[in-house]
Amino acid sequence: MTTFLVLIYGNEQAWHAMSTEEMAELEAGHRDLVAAAGAGIRASGELEGSDRATTLRADAAGRPARTAGPFAESTEIIGGYYVIEARDIDEVAGWAARLHEASAGHGGVEIRQHLELR
Repeated sequence: MTTFLVLIYGNEQAWHAMSTEEMAELEAGHRDLVAAAGAGIRASGELEGSDRATTLRADAAGRPARTAGPFAESTEIIGGYYVIEARDIDEVAGWAARLHEASAGHGGVEIRQHLELR
């Protein structure tokens, strides 16, 4: 089995403007993924909005400096994640395709394989 990180991207303004029906679709997609992946889910979570983010970047002297906001300015932010153990990326992609953000047009789902420490 291999571990994958599923990152859920979206436009915060679009998320806040969702209709009741679209919000129900979003929630149903998460329930479907959880039901399909079952015990393979190792962790998951929804993240606070980007207005609550803190980023560490090097200052002029090369020391970590704390700044408010996300690392990169973008219309899409990471809104949540799953850590899933599965046979292969195709299995995870099948589960992740159930998420609303994979087909809604104002977001996306990124899947990355977790690399083992050497």
